[in-house]
Amino acid sequence: MTTSTDKQFFDLHITGVGYLNRVREVTPKRGNAFWACDIAALNGPSDDVSYTRFDCRVSGREAEKLVKKCEQAVNMKKKVLISFKLGDLWTDTFTYSKGDRAGQTGVSLKARLLFISWIKIDGEMVYQAPRRDNDQAEAAESQDQQSEAAQESSSASEASPVPSSYAAVHSGEAAGSFDSPAMH
Repeated sequence: MTTSTDKQFFDLHITGVGYLNRVREVTPKRGNAFWACDIAALNGPSDDVSYTRFDCRVSGREAEKLVKKCEQAVNMKKKVLISFKLGDLWTDTFTYSKGDRAGQTGVSLKARLLFISWIKIDGEMVYQAPRRDNDQAEAAESQDQQSEAAQESSSASEASPVPSSYAAVHSGEAAGSFDSPAMH
């Protein structure tokens, strides 16, 4: 009988629809550069929508490619609406430095952007992920999260990053076109 030394994880995912904002590449003092964005997630009744803001680190190659393609549209103040899946939610506190709340403590919701199901720019569908087998996708997501966590916990001097099987499962062609003027 063989025993497995692989760790098992419990995943907590957040799915929703929201507006993509503040697309940026972050270069930390230590470690590798990464892409980040804010998502203003819609919640509540459609006639009285509320927004919950998530500050996200983009995880997975496919999600990163899609966010990069949306950067120009976001910078042009176009409405970039996405259907998303987030994981690894945590909070971070900060102190407001300006405005009415200067000096007060605030809380930021942080997460990893794992997957983008579709993208609409100014109401036009420009991307839709291909259908996928849920069991295969969930296994790949779990493996990708474990790989990402291992990369972050390792020192910056270690060799190449762990390949992402999540991106391989979720790679696909656009349903619409990223050739709109916003995407050049």
